Amino acid sequence: MTIRPAVVPNSVFDARASYAIMSDNEANEEASPGADDLRDRNVHGEPLQPCGRDPETGYLRDGHCRNLRRDPGRHEVCAVLTQEFLEYSKAQGNDLTTPRPSLNFPGLTPGDRWCLCVPRWAEAHEADCAPPVVLDATSEAVIDDIPLSTLESYAAEEWGDLP
Repeated sequence: MTIRPAVVPNSVFDARASYAIMSDNEANEEASPGADDLRDRNVHGEPLQPCGRDPETGYLRDGHCRNLRRDPGRHEVCAVLTQEFLEYSKAQGNDLTTPRPSLNFPGLTPGDRWCLCVPRWAEAHEADCAPPVVLDATSEAVIDDIPLSTLESYAAEEWGDLP
């Protein structure tokens, strides 16, 4: 299996900060259905379902793991977080468990649904600690980098991890 590498910021907060400097017009253009390379379809080619709203996830913090050209981290994989993955991510320099009030980030816990960066999920897969994936809420753009069969083998629906 080949998983293509992609450039990703050191932290989820790097990408969030780059979004924060967008003008309202740019943000509205990015969120519009006609925006370039925005694919609001899931890995099955069906309408993208929300990943999570508590805590609010997605690059736009709209609950969706969208493919957006302004998202350098590619927060497109909807995952059900596990303790093992959170520890792995922290060891890689991306602490997702510590609250950061200045960024309106509550900190994440096992069981939370979160839009992960494609490269980070792929790294975790290679390290045998990738969390389950919610296929209906994962962007179809992900299958350009990670085979659908790999994602399906981590389907949260199959693991019984969905509410």
